[in-house]
Amino acid sequence: MRDRPRTGRGHEPKGRCLMAQTTTAAERAARRAADRDRLEQAAHALLSTDGWQRWLRVRATNGLARYSLGNQMLIAWQKPDATFVAGFRAFLKLNRCVRKGEKAIRILAPMTVRQRDADDADEDERRTVFRSVAVFDVSQTDPLPGRDPVALEPPRTPISGDSHARLLTPLENLAGQLGYSVRYLPLDGGADGWCDPHRMEIVINEHLAANAQVRVLVHELAHALGVGYRQYGRQQAEVLVDCVTYIVCGSAGLDVSGESVPYVAGWGEEGALDAIREYAGTIDTIARRIETAIGEDETADDDTANALAA
Repeated sequence: MRDRPRTGRGHEPKGRCLMAQTTTAAERAARRAADRDRLEQAAHALLSTDGWQRWLRVRATNGLARYSLGNQMLIAWQKPDATFVAGFRAFLKLNRCVRKGEKAIRILAPMTVRQRDADDADEDERRTVFRSVAVFDVSQTDPLPGRDPVALEPPRTPISGDSHARLLTPLENLAGQLGYSVRYLPLDGGADGWCDPHRMEIVINEHLAANAQVRVLVHELAHALGVGYRQYGRQQAEVLVDCVTYIVCGSAGLDVSGESVPYVAGWGEEGALDAIREYAGTIDTIARRIETAIGEDETADDDTANALAA
């Protein structure tokens, strides 16, 4: 499912297919350079508080988790308020149409090409390259007349309720796969839970509502999945797991709008871009592991998934 948008022709100029067949090597190289520059600028945006928080909000939005980390950054950089992104034809299958004049979001999609030798003869070997494609956000579309648009995101429910109690079991199962036991105890102190890597135990406050228990358990599972104080230091580790928690709860449909969006800080100028990429990659990887465990790593329903995969 990841990075397989069907773009259709969207608002590209007529004759686009013919032009694509006759482009020169220099023109193709220029396009690749433009794609690399766009991705580099999107990565640089993560170095600012605003840019980092824009990426987190995009990543926490249902429908965007299926994109690679690089494409998440591209979407956040070009359209920070994006909530559900797809290609022109994919939206048609979701009973929506992109409005005329809307500016496309450019992302990178994988494409398999056949290798050619010096004599231009076809070879059996194939390789994967990435090309820039046009996608759009749902806010750039309108429902098709006479058709009911497919729902693209789950309802947002309060973090204080019990609507997502069903997620506790798969989260506990993930803890078990990692060798951890989960216990619910009456905690009266400041902490609502903790992860003890020595006893291989996660403790959750039994007095919390189920949705809040989900949030705490996701937080502690992020620690169990490798974000420890020894590797990152206490402050940095807590920020990383807060980011994972924000993403997973948001993608599961829990209302995190009142939660503060954490920001990773504490690096120097030298190597800062590499550091922020590594942090974002770690957060994305751990969030995907937890989302997979609770079944939130794909699109909201079968109709949506079929339209996007077709």
